[in-house]
Amino acid sequence: MATGKLAKWQILLGEFNILYITQKAVKGQADHLAENPMGGEYEPLKMYFPDEKVLCIGEDITEAYDGWRMFFNGAANFKGVGIGAVLVSKIGQHYHVSAKLSFPCTNNMAEYEACIMGLNLAIDMNVQELLVISDSDLLVHQVQGEWATKNTKTL
Repeated sequence: MATGKLAKWQILLGEFNILYITQKAVKGQADHLAENPMGGEYEPLKMYFPDEKVLCIGEDITEAYDGWRMFFNGAANFKGVGIGAVLVSKIGQHYHVSAKLSFPCTNNMAEYEACIMGLNLAIDMNVQELLVISDSDLLVHQVQGEWATKNTKTL
């Protein structure tokens, strides 16, 4: 029976059908877990970055795409939920917008809210073509139709 913080996590994660199984403490646990992977049904996430060593570090995309770009992010923690978006014009002018949400939500929901806010700004500015850039694997794959959600409440 879990107590304290573990019990709280079990309650919170139970909503998403996530099963938490504690691992026994083993000296050199990282090596032990690497040498003894879980069952045959385990598959690592397939990231869309072709080079696993470099995800994205200050990548200059201005040469690859010279149109409007939008960057956005959202985060939720015990202090509240914040979202923000930046539109970058063809000539490099930056337009930013941010907000603090007054309702509780998950990090994934905050990411979606930030994306929506940025898209609304682009619509208000009459942007016709836009490259949207995000650090949220979940949001990108769901929008592209590659991943499906099990719980529509988290959208």
